[in-house]
Amino acid sequence: MKPNQRTTTARVIPIVAAPAADEVMVSLYEAQKKIYPRSVSGLFARWRWGLVILTQLVFYGLPWLEWGQRQAVLFDLGLRRFYIFGLVLYPQDFIYLAALLIISAMALFLFTAVAGRQWCGYACPQTVYTELFLWIERHLEGDRQARMRLDAAPLSASKLARKGGKQGVWVLLSLWTGYSFVGYFTPIRELGQSFLQLGTGPWETFWVLFYGFATYGNAGFLREQVCKYMCPYARFQSAMFDRDTLIVSYDEARGEPRGARSRKADPKALNLGDCIDCTLCVQVCPTGIDIRKGLQYECISCAACVDVCDSVMDKMVYPRGLIRYSTQNAVAGGWTRAQLLRRVFRPRVLVYAAILGAVSLALLASLWLRTPFKVDVVRDRAALARIVSGGRIENVYRLQIMNATERQQQFSIAAQGLPGLAVVSGDSATVEATQSLWLPVRLQLPYGAASAGSHPIQFQVKTLDGAGQVSEKSVFLVPR
Repeated sequence: MKPNQRTTTARVIPIVAAPAADEVMVSLYEAQKKIYPRSVSGLFARWRWGLVILTQLVFYGLPWLEWGQRQAVLFDLGLRRFYIFGLVLYPQDFIYLAALLIISAMALFLFTAVAGRQWCGYACPQTVYTELFLWIERHLEGDRQARMRLDAAPLSASKLARKGGKQGVWVLLSLWTGYSFVGYFTPIRELGQSFLQLGTGPWETFWVLFYGFATYGNAGFLREQVCKYMCPYARFQSAMFDRDTLIVSYDEARGEPRGARSRKADPKALNLGDCIDCTLCVQVCPTGIDIRKGLQYECISCAACVDVCDSVMDKMVYPRGLIRYSTQNAVAGGWTRAQLLRRVFRPRVLVYAAILGAVSLALLASLWLRTPFKVDVVRDRAALARIVSGGRIENVYRLQIMNATERQQQFSIAAQGLPGLAVVSGDSATVEATQSLWLPVRLQLPYGAASAGSHPIQFQVKTLDGAGQVSEKSVFLVPR
């Protein structure tokens, strides 16, 4: 190599060929098609609307109920008190929330094993608010075909007015929903006054807007996508289903082969089943599925397809029940209703029911036997133990007494566990309704009555009217 000769390194540049004109680009993601559910009437539609009205009367109306001089249901996070009608609960009552969650889970397992996803179809908040938003949409934009034509039409003053009016009503309903939700944590009347006076706190404002936005987005836009992709219940329901679970079922043996025909035509002569392939069952489905393809995780068991199919069968003068609530075993075996009901009481259902009943009874018994106050004992760490005048050993404690009733209560305090142990201060207390009191308590023990070290003792706190008594453990320290 010559002294001044340079070496060069070749760079390989990949060349990506452009697609040919006749090649088709395949996308890995399917475009989301908007679903326009058709309105439907019938037995199950009336049941669904009945539950919509009932659940919303409870949700919107409960914060306005009064119990004595307070809100009937209020979770006061600032004061750490939870009022549920006559019950006053404290954070120490967290065990009741745990029991309530266990009951809810077991009830969900039991109901799913028996009746499938009927909770989703009738009482789930996502379904309830989607029904309300769709009702508003239908009244302002029309039914399915009218909404489809309106969306396809060019922008005009009429379209803008109808779309804007719908959005305005949606926003008002969403904000009222957020306001009602926050009303369970902040007294709803005070919350309303603060809104009118523009003095609402930042956290109340945030949660009203946040919950309102969640309602607006989920019920107004996401709708079936929440049920299909976001809700975990649809994913793990298969673990709770079996062939005896009640689901919305299409009777394939009776309906196939499907095909259009006149009302006067004889389907047997045409070699057709009872399904006339009108696709109304698809048009009314809020998740856009075809129930004739069998059980699908997107089905929320709302029975809209059952109502519309029954109406078509009535018009064709065919028997109802081509689409109906049934089980896979019942459809395959042609069972009668009595045979279907007998399979409800199978081992899985009995186990779920037994656990649910046991936990529910335990919770009710605990609430019934619950003492009307609570006591916490905290040792005074500034003075663990000392010898006072008279040669007595003294320990200082702090007792927190929480009155869980809505009346004033008087308490007496005693201690036991060592011979000669006596309460020399703080042996009585008065606690106002639903309040708590920190009380310093001094215990003294004659010198030499116990060996050096830590000794277990008990505080006995009871009401003067005999309504209840609580024992709390602690220790008494004897110095060396």
